[in-house]
Amino acid sequence: MACAAMLAAVPASAQQPKAEVGVFVGWVFSDGVSGDNVRALDGNLYNRIDPKDSFGWGLDVGVFLGPNAEVGFIYANQPTKLTVSGTTTKEVGDQSTNTYHGYFGYNWGEPDSPLRPYFLFGLGMTSYSDVGFTSAAGVARTIPGTSRFSTTWGAGVKMYGKGHVGGRVGVRWTPTYIKSDAAGYWCDPYWGCYVVGDAQYSNQFDINGGITLRF
Repeated sequence: MACAAMLAAVPASAQQPKAEVGVFVGWVFSDGVSGDNVRALDGNLYNRIDPKDSFGWGLDVGVFLGPNAEVGFIYANQPTKLTVSGTTTKEVGDQSTNTYHGYFGYNWGEPDSPLRPYFLFGLGMTSYSDVGFTSAAGVARTIPGTSRFSTTWGAGVKMYGKGHVGGRVGVRWTPTYIKSDAAGYWCDPYWGCYVVGDAQYSNQFDINGGITLRF
């Protein structure tokens, strides 16, 4: 009976995947941050800067720690345009937003289930490329890029057949801290008074679908 149980367990363990690799595409809703009013040479006031909503794509690789938990890495790219707005809205130039996150994920259901809801949380970085543009005076200028710490949160459903190839649909939110604005003072009888900051984040919210290969 013990030998029979061991032999029966071999096919089940062989079916459990060790890792998965995915490619996904989708639409990214993006926003930026606001600031003080600045009057430009064209006579308009501008007080906000945002990336435009656009197409995005990415790659991910994960390693299973068991039947449900996994750890991995996600890279995503959003080719977009940087805009400034206020009394009017103008496109400044082309920009590429890249995100790099290590993540922990959890998949509900058995490894051989045809549908597996999932959730993931990641820590990493968002990198904004340089933006080249021509000023109102006809001078070529560049807004330097920057990289900032960010988190990412995702959820969705993975769909599998009997083979190694499956599909996936999901959503992902990536908030990136940009700056803090002074929002007043807070006074404490022990610590004294200090400036209270109002944090501003640039957010990416994408709806995506893709192909997953597990092995």
